[in-house]
Amino acid sequence: MRYGGGMRAWVAHGFGPPESLRFEEVADPSLADGQVRIDVKSIGVNFPDVLLVAGGYQVKPTPPFVPGFEVAGTVLESRVGALPVGSRVAAVLGMGGYATQVVAPRDAVWRIPDAMSFDEAAAMTITYQTGWFALHRRAHLQQGETLLVHAGAGGVGSAAIQLGKAAGARVLATAGGADKVALCRTLGADLAVDYKSEDFVGVVKAATSGRGADVIFDPVGGEVLERSTKCIAFEGRILIIGFTSGRAPEIRANHVLVKNYALLGLHWGLYHQLEPASVTRAQEELYRLYVEGRIKPMVSERLPLAEAPGAMARVAGRGTVGKIVLVPSFS
Repeated sequence: MRYGGGMRAWVAHGFGPPESLRFEEVADPSLADGQVRIDVKSIGVNFPDVLLVAGGYQVKPTPPFVPGFEVAGTVLESRVGALPVGSRVAAVLGMGGYATQVVAPRDAVWRIPDAMSFDEAAAMTITYQTGWFALHRRAHLQQGETLLVHAGAGGVGSAAIQLGKAAGARVLATAGGADKVALCRTLGADLAVDYKSEDFVGVVKAATSGRGADVIFDPVGGEVLERSTKCIAFEGRILIIGFTSGRAPEIRANHVLVKNYALLGLHWGLYHQLEPASVTRAQEELYRLYVEGRIKPMVSERLPLAEAPGAMARVAGRGTVGKIVLVPSFS
């Protein structure tokens, strides 16, 4: 049942690990023109949530604050004519998502397809937008190219596998353990490698007749990215998505020159700040692919909002597959 006593949220009163958060009653957020108030039905858990609470994200808020970047639910109150009360929507927030209610501006809220569940909607904004902008806006992935996706069983990796296949690429993936490797194949990967027992560099070279991958999608960083430079193709593109390994890589500039490849950074949040219209176009394209059955968010677990710190800790430890969602009204 929904938590009683008014709006509740997980609040960070300082920077620290997920267990430092406090679940408490908070004031309802005020509503301004051009905004909607959303009754939250589902919340996506992301690795950046952990970084935000730890004080290691690109943006460092002043405590106290509520973490959480993506939600789905129904509109409770609206000052946007195109989004009347009762609309089923998904929203991306600057923060504040780990709560029973949120307020969001019009350009960060989208109606979801009728056939899409709230859980799927909460799982198909940040990771899928990240994958879409990385593959299409930054790397310009082409049909027939070879795409290597690291951490393919994770939230952003699973999205990249599906989006790569939807774009007509040949998709190779890495993951840790037999179960995660099997999941990558289920998601559509043409070849999946267990990096715990195999050298992905050798496998990629063998699978591409020595050429290497045209595009490499890397949310891990550290040694994974350093080794990726050994299996990138001539004029290939390496996408730097994040550093879940906990270490930024060391890349030799002369090696970039010798092999004629490009290192491309992807700060997903900048598109929301600088080009919100492009984000809406991307989200509409993602919904189209979903309706056509070409992509589908993989929600692996559905947990009560009260279990948020534990869910965050597991995501931080890379012990999850797909996407965990938190549900304020759990049943």
